[in-house]
Amino acid sequence: MVYTFTCSDPRYEIYMGRDKFENEELIAHGWPEDVWFHVDKLSSAHVYLRMPLPERPLPDDKQDPDLKSIPQKVLDEVAQLTKANSIEGCKQPHVDIVYTPWSNLRKSAHMDIGQVGFKDEKRVRYIKNVARDRELLKALEKTQQEPKVDLKAAREQRDREQLRKRKEEMRKRRQAEEEEAKRKEEERQLRCYASLQAVEPEFTDKGDGTIESCRAIEEDFL
Repeated sequence: MVYTFTCSDPRYEIYMGRDKFENEELIAHGWPEDVWFHVDKLSSAHVYLRMPLPERPLPDDKQDPDLKSIPQKVLDEVAQLTKANSIEGCKQPHVDIVYTPWSNLRKSAHMDIGQVGFKDEKRVRYIKNVARDRELLKALEKTQQEPKVDLKAAREQRDREQLRKRKEEMRKRRQAEEEEAKRKEEERQLRCYASLQAVEPEFTDKGDGTIESCRAIEEDFL
């Protein structure tokens, strides 16, 4: 199970592991839309912010949360929760909070349970000098819930749904391309037909249908 919290913006979800063993599960089964938060240089809970799913479903390897798009109020809420859930950090007047996309977390065999590193330091950001905001933290803690969640199953369900959306988008794109090709072909055929209609007959009518004119044409032929 995980702890979940309702933040000020309903598009975002906040959740964190109950202990280091659950943190390990969160590391293993996080979503590409997740952003990981931790007190810098101190032990703390692993707090995650789940970003809104993209309007256009992208392959996971091409998807990276836009950290700049996170509202400041949401950042403040996650930072407060992270600081409060650090045994050492909650006692200090100020702490720094580190955050990065879940996809940037690195886990190797020699690391302890719940311990992580970063694949790319350039994708790591910091919230400096976070002081405790009692009112903000109190409001956030009132929303705490502990739902029963199968993290692996939830990730698999998310992946299936995203795959379905990508296939549907590809189907619609192919259909649109086929309709456009059909429209262009119809326009081409209409242009060809119009061109044929515009061609003048290449013959001269020499007769008027009388016997005399028929004889004249026959003489010309001979």
